Amino acid sequence: MKTAKFHQYILDFKRPSGTSRGVLNTKETYFIEIYEDDKKGIGECALFRGLSFDDDDDYENALEWACRNINLSLEELKEELINHPSIIFGIEQALRNLEHQGDLYFPSDFTEGKDSIKINGLIWMGDVNYMQSQIEEKIRDNFSCIKLKIGTDWDSEKEILKSLRKKFSKDQIELRVDANGAFSPEQAKVVLQELADLDIHSIEQPIEAGNWDAMAELCRTSPTPIALDEELIGVLNTDSKKELLKEISPQYIILKPSLIGGFSGSDDWIDLAEKQNIGWWITSALESNIGLNAIAQYTYTKKNPMPQGLGTGGLFTNNFPSPLVLEGEKLWFSN
Repeated sequence: MKTAKFHQYILDFKRPSGTSRGVLNTKETYFIEIYEDDKKGIGECALFRGLSFDDDDDYENALEWACRNINLSLEELKEELINHPSIIFGIEQALRNLEHQGDLYFPSDFTEGKDSIKINGLIWMGDVNYMQSQIEEKIRDNFSCIKLKIGTDWDSEKEILKSLRKKFSKDQIELRVDANGAFSPEQAKVVLQELADLDIHSIEQPIEAGNWDAMAELCRTSPTPIALDEELIGVLNTDSKKELLKEISPQYIILKPSLIGGFSGSDDWIDLAEKQNIGWWITSALESNIGLNAIAQYTYTKKNPMPQGLGTGGLFTNNFPSPLVLEGEKLWFSN
């Protein structure tokens, strides 16, 4: 017989982190613990206020329901909690951790320290000097793929990209950008051409999510490949996912397990995308080291050779100990 409980936790950023949704100083999250016999499994229900589909007044009630009904099958839990994808994410983790124990969720060559995951270097929004200093640090650390958040001051951001391209060709450094929906469809057409002139690998979410017709037109005509990110949030059942991919037909999709229903939700998207020859990669979304560790282990099992968008857990002052270690652009699991 299993029992379960949950608690809230507030992560504090080391320095305010700029995003297209403003500057973040803290990040709220929740943990669910499942007990059976003398074993415990932990998972992170990584709610992202202002972004998660399940950012609602019913969140803690849903967590209480999940804890009371933890002995239902995973499929039954998922069916009841379909509107709370981050809780499904936490439960899936906790059940896997209950089974494998320690820091393990998906045992593999990665968790045995025999192999690593290649990740992109993420550049946070800020003034030009701050962004330049981050880029220089990533280059010193031999990152071959750098991702920049854009959409706050495109003229300045474009100059940064231009200066990077003057120093490094697309064969030396792959550049990705993430607009978080910052541009209008008309602006996006201009930006997409400017990005193509700079040999940019891809742009995530150039326009706001929900504009399927406009996004479909951009994906059809863009000289720069487009990756959907926020567009996937709140698309909960398989038929809706299939319809979205068919209607918009993007070049890539970005999978954030905490926002799209955990590992099973990610598997669903991957299966549908691959049937349409749509590329994909996996990205973390400001989880603590607990959720990040689980995502990294899951990511390794998918065997995608592209650089993945995994964080390193270094953003917070009060994070948890982590078995993940970054060496250059390679993420390792250290026992």
